[in-house]
Amino acid sequence: MYTDYFGLKEQPFSIAPNPQYFFMSQGHREALAHLLYGIKNEGGFVLLTGEVGTGKTTVCRLFLELIPDGTETAFILNPKLTAEELLASVCDEFGINYPPSTTSIKVFVSLISDFLLKIHEKGQRAVLIIEEAQNLKPDVLEQIRLLTNLETRERKLLQIIMLGQPELRDLLAKPELRQLSQRITARYHLGSLSKKEVLAYVNYRLSVAGLLRGNPFTASALRSLFSLTKGVPRMINIILDRALLGAFAEGKDRVDRKTLVTAAREVSGLAPLLRRRFVFQAALGGFILLVCTAAVFGFYYRSNGARIWPKGLFVTTAQVTSPHMEGSSYGEKDHMSATSALSSDKDEAYKTLFSVWQIDYRPGQDIAVCEQAIKQGLHCVEAKGTLTNLRQIDRPVVLALKDTGSGKQYVALTGLQEKAATLARGRDTKIVDIGQIESSWTGEYLLIWRGVPKLDQSLKLGSRSPLVAWLDRRLAVIQGRPAPNGHKQVYDEELVKQVRKFQQGVGLEADGITGPKTLIQIATIAGKDGPALQKKDGR
Repeated sequence: MYTDYFGLKEQPFSIAPNPQYFFMSQGHREALAHLLYGIKNEGGFVLLTGEVGTGKTTVCRLFLELIPDGTETAFILNPKLTAEELLASVCDEFGINYPPSTTSIKVFVSLISDFLLKIHEKGQRAVLIIEEAQNLKPDVLEQIRLLTNLETRERKLLQIIMLGQPELRDLLAKPELRQLSQRITARYHLGSLSKKEVLAYVNYRLSVAGLLRGNPFTASALRSLFSLTKGVPRMINIILDRALLGAFAEGKDRVDRKTLVTAAREVSGLAPLLRRRFVFQAALGGFILLVCTAAVFGFYYRSNGARIWPKGLFVTTAQVTSPHMEGSSYGEKDHMSATSALSSDKDEAYKTLFSVWQIDYRPGQDIAVCEQAIKQGLHCVEAKGTLTNLRQIDRPVVLALKDTGSGKQYVALTGLQEKAATLARGRDTKIVDIGQIESSWTGEYLLIWRGVPKLDQSLKLGSRSPLVAWLDRRLAVIQGRPAPNGHKQVYDEELVKQVRKFQQGVGLEADGITGPKTLIQIATIAGKDGPALQKKDGR
């Protein structure tokens, strides 16, 4: 094949589910965290959906390596079954004996119940995983729901993980399945890789395959890859494998864009118009590049002169020190021009957002704002969206307001109600009418949040890493200790002691080493805290 030709030890883009080649993207980390969180909560159902080829099964395989010992697991790979056939399959997977000729649902359920009670008495648990669950019929789903009625006073005897394509979400939204839907304790939709992640994915698999020479793909080919695959890992593997074979057959040193497009057309049946589409995209890309360059320059541009908010944005005169204003109101009689309201430095907006998360923002450094957040254990992204998106995210953000002649303005959005929003910058906080936000906001925002940290790191006594500070803060939250002062960088004996204490409490080996199992457990248990954008009853 082409491996020796390109200096590879093995095929880097095989579609075989080799865990050694598993690339842990941000989406995969969060999907894995949701699975572990759902099992930890011991609820009835956990739901993981995603398009074909996004990696649902691979995430599930990794999940099985991280669940506690003593867990009995059953797989249903082909759910196109009747209720009786499904129950028989569950018995087969758990090793439950039943009369060969039986077709009685009552007999199957009784046998499954006895099995679950026996392993419960031994301190074990049972997990049923159903692949391609979008193919389940409503009456079979109802029977699956009834299995979760098997419970003790403390917990459910059977936990069920359903993996499926997006159609599964539509199926569960049907009125007749609302009881099942209400029992889902954790759900996550796994999307495709981002453009940046696609490049990282390719480089990662090449390195695992033992690449000895330079990258076998040209820069133009890699730039085209995202458009051809939409970031779906399985499509990336299929197309790149065929492209490497094609370049080898033609005697080319590297895979160029022409070879890549040809490979994509061969494996996915893309229309002959694909080439013309690339010509159009190239022209369009040039225009978009100019627009994006201007947008990025505006977003990072820092003016020494005084800045004002857009004249169309009105806020109340009330000023408070808390990010969320208690009992504040807004009305026409209280409105005033925002030009005299808040301090105008963009760094003040970033500093306000960071302070809500109890981390430091240090202006005037060469380190970008997102890098500062990441180094302190958070995730960070700059994106564009709507107020509806921000309500769904439910985390404070920094908004970029429209240019009124002196450059864009920036402010932290720290509260969002039905008709009003809370804006903060420095020590000033204002209530703003939603309509004024919509007319003054560019749609650009910067978001930081806590999630699962990098899983490729392990901390041992004496380790130095920014992950240490994250670990220190998360354990303080879980163990009810005061938030630590400063940002610890060294994994010292005291922190090892706290990690051992945590590991003992969740049934992990208490070795004091924070590997993937420990990190994910900490992230899932402590991951629900943090500032929310929308105030809810009781919060």
